[in-house]
Amino acid sequence: MGGCFSKPKPVEVKIEVVIPEKERSKEEMSPNGKASPLIYKVNGTARHYHLEEHPIASNPYHNPKDVVEASVCHVKDLENGQMREVDLGCGKALLIKEGGEFHAVGHKCPHYGAPLVKGVLSKGRVRCPWHGACFNISTGDIEDFPGLDSLPRFQVKIEKEKVYIRASKQALQTQRRTKMMAKCISLSNYNLSSTNVLIIGAGAAGLVCAETLRQEGFSDRIVMCTMDRHLPYDRPKLSKSMDSHPEQIALRPKEFFCTYDIEVLTEMQVAAVDVKSKIAVFKDGFKMEYNKLLIATGNTPKTLSCKGKEMENVFNIRTPEDANRVVKLATSKNVVIVGASFLGMEVAAYLAERAHSVSLVELEHVPFKKFFGERVGRAVMKMFENNRVKFYMQTEVSELREQEGKLKEVVLKSGKVLRADVCVVGVGAVPATGFLRQSGINIDSKGFIVVNKMMQTNIPGVFAAGDAVTFPLALRNNKKVNVPHWQMAHMHGRIAALNMLAHGTEISTVPYLWTAMFGKSIRYVGHGEGFDDVVIQGDLDELKFVAFYTKRVSRSWRVGTRTAFHAESRRSDEVVAVASMNYDPIVSKVAEVLAAGRTIRKRDVETGDMSWLTGKGT
Repeated sequence: MGGCFSKPKPVEVKIEVVIPEKERSKEEMSPNGKASPLIYKVNGTARHYHLEEHPIASNPYHNPKDVVEASVCHVKDLENGQMREVDLGCGKALLIKEGGEFHAVGHKCPHYGAPLVKGVLSKGRVRCPWHGACFNISTGDIEDFPGLDSLPRFQVKIEKEKVYIRASKQALQTQRRTKMMAKCISLSNYNLSSTNVLIIGAGAAGLVCAETLRQEGFSDRIVMCTMDRHLPYDRPKLSKSMDSHPEQIALRPKEFFCTYDIEVLTEMQVAAVDVKSKIAVFKDGFKMEYNKLLIATGNTPKTLSCKGKEMENVFNIRTPEDANRVVKLATSKNVVIVGASFLGMEVAAYLAERAHSVSLVELEHVPFKKFFGERVGRAVMKMFENNRVKFYMQTEVSELREQEGKLKEVVLKSGKVLRADVCVVGVGAVPATGFLRQSGINIDSKGFIVVNKMMQTNIPGVFAAGDAVTFPLALRNNKKVNVPHWQMAHMHGRIAALNMLAHGTEISTVPYLWTAMFGKSIRYVGHGEGFDDVVIQGDLDELKFVAFYTKRVSRSWRVGTRTAFHAESRRSDEVVAVASMNYDPIVSKVAEVLAAGRTIRKRDVETGDMSWLTGKGT
């Protein structure tokens, strides 16, 4: 067992808490004028802790040598609703004018560095054009995901009709800001095998939950546990950037977890949860008592069921080591990928220039048919074929053959035999919830944990988040859905943390995802499961298009007075999801439309008139 912390021994440690300024202002004062103690209930016992007085540096310009001030434009250079990148000499900022006021924040999205000036400004926030993260223009705080950090905020002043920005040189260089967080109270009488919050799983949902708790001033013990050998990392890069090493894709460095006392137990698998006793039992027999529990275990990849599936050089890509090993073995060799899933297609794209040959086997007749539709699927398939990827559609693997213990051939049910030095399996996944079967936690017929809008399960104090859950999606009239997106996992973790602290916050975010292949990205917003039709604008052959996924939806409302009314309903074809390629930032614009609760009708998009994007439509 390893990690940032591994079954740590309790020690005498001075209590030290750094509370965000907004939380400090909320503290109730005792009669003598000192801060009242915080009260936490751990394992049924109420414990009182006093906060030490720590001055919080509210002035980000305390070092004069780190400050730059520059005139960036005339006040009339920007209209309301406009953004501009401005150069301060040692770095750039994003200048925004909205509601007659100027704001200045970092100009790059902290997630992957997208230029926010090309994003979407709407109602006090800017949305990233690449992956949909949202930032408050007044504070710089991140409000929707993916990504962990916020934007730095800079001072703006108007003098003699000129706009000046005063900024930290360091912030201009880093273009990111980590929110202020509480630090843990380490207790001399704290039981080694007990914690206030236990998080099972160390993906995006688990990490965001832990960080949100600290950001909200939570200063008790947090323990994360994971079967992985690494601290939390950027899992989507396993198939998009396969030769990345663990330290290159780490979401936070080890020092971060130590600084904020977020304990991570690596290579630790939970075998069972006793919700009555509030105890998690690990595979090695270790037991940990908790007060609040988050289950964020994600999915387990499906494996092949044919002969030879266990042999060497057959991979489910689950870890950085898997991805690195595949790249090494595939270079100048023959690769067979089973499954035209997102993972399968991204791996095929990544290996196409490195391998001698790449063959892709798929049961459907077009990749992504259920997700993007047949026409988009065919356009993507053609792009792959133009990059030397060979498809074998409407067939399955019947056998994997070996020579001297290593994979040599993949035999298809169609009778075709493919040369193969490496086989990557991407045929889907199942929720990793088998250990909960006897727990009493509500799990549906497919193995997903059922939660409400606050990410709560049917068991008090037990929350769940990420790929392993179904939750009510506001966008689809609160239909219970599973949305295995990286962005959604972040938001699940945040909502769970807020409700562990009894904030009563409900999830209302709009799903947003992306895939990258051959240097091109498909961006997607909404939830198009079961769509009836696809309206295409643009040119599929040129791979510059927008696809609107529509579905017949029933809307109902009350007609009459408060005492005498009746219900009426109407069915209409509405846009439930949108995908695009080489058409930025339309998907982010649609995300803002949907987030505002506006309806996009099929007839709005069939005409090619995009006025509904600016609020002139439905």
